[in-house]
Amino acid sequence: MRILLAEDEQALCDQIARTLSAEGYVIDVVQDGEEAAFMGATEPYDMIVLDLGLPSKDGLSVLKGWRGEGVDIPVLILTARDGWSERVDGLDAGADDYMTKPFHMPELSARVRAMLRRKTGRTNPLFQSGSVTFDTRTNQVTVDGFPVELTAQETAVLSYLIHSSGRLVSRTELSEHIYQYDDDRDSNTIAVFVNRLRKKLGADLIQTVRGLGYSISDP
Repeated sequence: MRILLAEDEQALCDQIARTLSAEGYVIDVVQDGEEAAFMGATEPYDMIVLDLGLPSKDGLSVLKGWRGEGVDIPVLILTARDGWSERVDGLDAGADDYMTKPFHMPELSARVRAMLRRKTGRTNPLFQSGSVTFDTRTNQVTVDGFPVELTAQETAVLSYLIHSSGRLVSRTELSEHIYQYDDDRDSNTIAVFVNRLRKKLGADLIQTVRGLGYSISDP
């Protein structure tokens, strides 16, 4: 799952990026409003963490611009102000949730997970299909109750397919959601990751529609 982080406070930005990256998310970082507006409008993010106090263009204006252009990516706003009116303005502008600085990183992570589940219509953090269980809170995978070790890329592919369960996902879409903005996105490597997942988790978990993409059935 791919997240845009728009935060200009360097120490906090680094901390958030490290925390979310360690949990398996792909993070693109921007530190001014103009760049945030462009990236959010042109890249297919799964969600956005947006500071309202950005330079060059404030976060509220960025958010209003996205919603005015029809960008419906879930947005979690961050604010250093404790005034209720700013939170109301952010929610009325189209934010899905907000956090007031300072905050604890575990709470941020929990809100990110909850927003991603809501986006995909999932309420249960545990996904189970046959003998395979995937915990979206920890990225832990088990088969018949036994833990299975996956690489970061394998986990990213599996996580995105599970969050998209019940629909067809093309190789191009997968590559757009498991690589950062400036990475070399080779959609051909997706087939390699899928084959590795089948060897580790069973051949029946991921279905292939030849020439179109992959899907995981919604249990």
